[in-house]
Amino acid sequence: MKLERAIDAYLRHITIERGLSEHTIAAYRRDLGGYGEWLAAAGVEDTSDITPAVVAQFAAERAAADPPPAATSLARLQSSVRGLHRFLVREGIEVSDASDRLTPPKTPQRLPKALTIDQIAALLDAAGPAPGIATETDAIRLRDRALLELLYATGARVSELMQLDVDDIAGDTELLRVRGKGQKERIVPVGSYARAAVDAYLARSRPELSRRGHASPRLFLGARGAPLSRQGAWLIIQAAAERAGLQAHVSPHTFRHSFATHLLQGGADVRVVQELLGHASVATTQIYTHVTVDALRDVYLTSHPRAR
Repeated sequence: MKLERAIDAYLRHITIERGLSEHTIAAYRRDLGGYGEWLAAAGVEDTSDITPAVVAQFAAERAAADPPPAATSLARLQSSVRGLHRFLVREGIEVSDASDRLTPPKTPQRLPKALTIDQIAALLDAAGPAPGIATETDAIRLRDRALLELLYATGARVSELMQLDVDDIAGDTELLRVRGKGQKERIVPVGSYARAAVDAYLARSRPELSRRGHASPRLFLGARGAPLSRQGAWLIIQAAAERAGLQAHVSPHTFRHSFATHLLQGGADVRVVQELLGHASVATTQIYTHVTVDALRDVYLTSHPRAR
């Protein structure tokens, strides 16, 4: 099969049959576009002409690039190439997998950075008024408080919250149905603080924001009434962190890391946290156990009379 047709077929497969996110598909498209250009420059135009030696040469050249690519970028690139070749074998287009000898680079395991409970509280207070105690009626600040409360209460990805409709959380339910990667759904509890903040936003803020633009079912709206974007959510978090005086870098994922870390520190089972985060494998969740082990070690060293 012609290489360009093969890549197009694979991208259609991961879009339609596997239901991957737009961001993941865009990354695959970039990676395989570069792979296709390299093969074309090497005179390879058909998938039957791709051998393990050709794939190995491509990987070696990419790894030796100047400046050298990050290990995570190289691992993702190799994953894209392996996915393509496995697809060709699975569909009967090729007999053997030309990428089966690729050895993915080892990526450094970076521990997620979580905020302390006090830092989270300061960040939430800086975002907007707490429901029930403030008379402030500013639509934007009420929305910001609801967004950050929900991020911390559920551990959801910001892209998942941006997909929520009002109907997903309206009513008296304390459970939230979240659509994650590949449109897989999971149920996440919503704590009383987040529920109160969202209720205040729905009653006192969202109607005003909705009137500023065209009617949208999305839960979180921007200042002009359009659905709030991920970039808009990031700016909200940055502004709140600046008002709270936090020196640490704070991103939407910081709330997710803090959610998982605080649950495990509170005694939650790692498999429960895995389910709440929507991780396909518990191995992904177990990185947070290193954080709690470090916390236990610190407590031991500062508390035990003969620790040092």
